[in-house]
Amino acid sequence: MIFQGEKTTIPFLITLLAFLRVLRRMLKDEKFRSLLYIAALTLAIGTFFYHSVEGWGWLDSLYFSVITLTTVGYGDFTPKTNIGKFFTIIYIFVGLGILVGFVTPIGEYIVDRRLEKVRQKEQEKETSENEFDFSGVVGKLRGKK
Repeated sequence: MIFQGEKTTIPFLITLLAFLRVLRRMLKDEKFRSLLYIAALTLAIGTFFYHSVEGWGWLDSLYFSVITLTTVGYGDFTPKTNIGKFFTIIYIFVGLGILVGFVTPIGEYIVDRRLEKVRQKEQEKETSENEFDFSGVVGKLRGKK
């Protein structure tokens, strides 16, 4: 018997494993590692600030930092102090740029890999069609010969 949660668990795990493989490959690049360190430092600063100033737990502080910089903003946590509100304004402007700078190369890498696979399949398809097109009919119909 398959439960509803099991239907979504497997695709999630496949996506997570693919993401971790991409991340592992990209960590070989010095520039990407620098972006990762800066993004982690930014999240750590936000986590420490919210824990210290707003009095939230460590996990709640990290959670708020992540949902703020990813612009998700569920609204379940909000800074109550004036310094917390001011920090959040600056944190969003600075941190959002850093996070986008970190995530963009990951997306570009994934898109480039998929385009490369599509191009390889197209080349394989053309090669196999040309092998059996002895009279050139298919090529003439497609305007290639």
